[in-house]
Amino acid sequence: MYRGTGDQHDGLDRLPAPPPWRRFDGAPPAVEPAPQQAAPSLPPGLVDRAKTYRPSPEVVDAVNAAMVLRRPLLVTGRPGTGKSSLALSIAHELGLGQVLHWPVTSRSQLQDALYRYDAIGRLQETNLYRTDAAGSVLPIGRYLRLGPLGTALLPRRRPRVLLVDELDKSDMDLPNDLLNVFEEGQFEIPELARLVDTTSVEVGTADPGETATVENGIVRCHEFPIVVITNNSEREFPSAFLRRCLRINVQPPDNETLTMIVQAQLGAEATAAAHEVIARFRALRRESELATDQLLNAIYLTTSVDTADPATMSRLVDGVLTPLTWNPPI
Repeated sequence: MYRGTGDQHDGLDRLPAPPPWRRFDGAPPAVEPAPQQAAPSLPPGLVDRAKTYRPSPEVVDAVNAAMVLRRPLLVTGRPGTGKSSLALSIAHELGLGQVLHWPVTSRSQLQDALYRYDAIGRLQETNLYRTDAAGSVLPIGRYLRLGPLGTALLPRRRPRVLLVDELDKSDMDLPNDLLNVFEEGQFEIPELARLVDTTSVEVGTADPGETATVENGIVRCHEFPIVVITNNSEREFPSAFLRRCLRINVQPPDNETLTMIVQAQLGAEATAAAHEVIARFRALRRESELATDQLLNAIYLTTSVDTADPATMSRLVDGVLTPLTWNPPI
């Protein structure tokens, strides 16, 4: 299904039925948009990043296994190894639209990713007597917006791609909070569930300008989203969380893959002109931690800026290729 080549194809049509314990009964809309119109497409800059990403065979296999089993994929690796780019690559290659992005911080909470309810805004508008033509209070859906995880769990026949970025930066309780949502493929919006006079509410989503209908206050997926969770190995996760994920450790690209990445991003001509920079990067990487984007920046700098002073350019390249574990002298 997923090949990791950067070329778009209909591989998702070969996705087998989910295991019996991972089947969800969320009802998708009777009329769904065409696949290419089902979600906003990737911005041009991210399309280039997705098309030039080159995962290892091990990563490709892990993605396909996670898709078959309908399980989140926990991607571990050093900074700069392309963990976040993997989500872009999957979305682009399989034509699944824009990636839903949840950047996790130490202050992130589960409800922020599921939905937000502007109770204060609703109260203010009520106090200002802002009513519709029938004289009733403006609908509650006007003050509700689904977050990236909530939008990913909307019932669809084709899954969305959700990037949960740097989960290891979260509060200690957040991975455990995610367990039930990942297991059940659904969540409740209490503000809608307690309504007695209506069952269908139109709410906003994480896609700008888009809305969705929530029935009986429950958002339940039809096809489990493709969830990519990145982790920089800064902490351990509970075993209960780990067993609900497929795990892959992304290794820094080897020399052959590195050359492919550079050529895909900057072209063969730039790669050939920057052989000294590439050799310096490879030598430094054997002794310290460097990210691939540092090499790309260094090559772009040397091939795009004209200078008559080689020493100045060498100092600039050294600055770009500073090891990530580098500590400045005191």
